[in-house]
Amino acid sequence: MSKTAFLFAGQGAQYVGMGKDLYENSAKCREIFDKASASSGLDLKKICFEGPAEDLNTTENTQPAVVTVTLALLELVKEAGIKPDVVAGLSLGEYSALTAAGVFDVETVTALVRKRGRYMQEAVPVGVGKMAALLGGKPENVEALCKEASSEGYIAAANFNCPGQIVVGGEAAAVDKAMSMTKEFGILKAVSLPVSAPFHTKMLEPASVKLAAELENISLGKPQLPVICNINGDYLREDADIKDILRKQVMNSVLWEQTVRKMIEDGVDTFIEIGPGATLTGFVKKIDRTVSTYHVENLETLEQLKEQLG
Repeated sequence: MSKTAFLFAGQGAQYVGMGKDLYENSAKCREIFDKASASSGLDLKKICFEGPAEDLNTTENTQPAVVTVTLALLELVKEAGIKPDVVAGLSLGEYSALTAAGVFDVETVTALVRKRGRYMQEAVPVGVGKMAALLGGKPENVEALCKEASSEGYIAAANFNCPGQIVVGGEAAAVDKAMSMTKEFGILKAVSLPVSAPFHTKMLEPASVKLAAELENISLGKPQLPVICNINGDYLREDADIKDILRKQVMNSVLWEQTVRKMIEDGVDTFIEIGPGATLTGFVKKIDRTVSTYHVENLETLEQLKEQLG
C-alpha cells in the first residue's frame, strides 16, 4: 500500500518574499500569520515579505518566519484533501512536523522557536564556531577527518543529510583545518555554510539547557500522526519523550538520511516537502530515486501538486 510522508524544511531555506501570495489569497493563511506575529512579538509579514535579508537571516527571526510560512502552506495542503501517513522535519522543521501532528499550536510553536533561535545564537559568540558541508565523502572518512582536525579544537559531524553530504560543525579553527584536508580523506569538496553557530554539536549545550527550561512551561498535545525524530532516525515512541528529544536535538547530530530510509522501509513512496525551498526533496532523490517527490512553497506549486496527485 502506498504511503505519503510530509517533510518540513529547516533554517537556511528562507528567502525574502516567501509566503506573500499565501497571505494575499487565503484568509486561513492570514490568520496563521497574524497569530504567529502576535505570539512571537515579530512583524512576520514585514520580515517574510519585505526583509531585508539580514533581518530575515537573523536566527531568532528566521525560525518563526520559516515555521509560519510552513504552517500556512500546510493548511492549504490539508484543505486540498492531501493527508500524510507520517511526518518529519529537518532540524527546525521538526517543530513544524510536531505541529502538523497536533503537539503544538501555531501560537505556542512560533513563540518557542523564536526563543530557540535566540538561545542558539547566544550559545556561541559569532566567529567562534563554524559549519561546513563535506561533499562526496563517506561517514567513516568524515569521522577520521574530524579526529585529525580536532588538534585545532572541537569538531563533529552535525548533519547526515544524504549519501555524499555530511555537515560538520565546531570551533572555527578546527573546521578550517578539516576543510583544508578534505582531499586526503577522500572527500571531494568542502563548502563553508553561512550560519551563525555550529548547530547540532555539543557547543550548543547552553541553548539546550535554556530550551529545556522553556519547554517545562509548555503543555503539549498528544501526537495524532507518526513522527520520525532527528536524533535517532526512528519513530517517536512515547509522548513523554518529546521535550527531552527537543532538548537533545539542538546539540545532537541530525540523522536525516536514516529518517528518510526508515520511511521508505515502512512503505512510504510519496514525499511532499512543505515550506520554502526544495532542499529536502533533493536529499530524498539522492537517497532513493525510485520514490515520488513533490514540494510546495507557494500557490503555484500547490496547484501543480493538486494536478499531479489528481
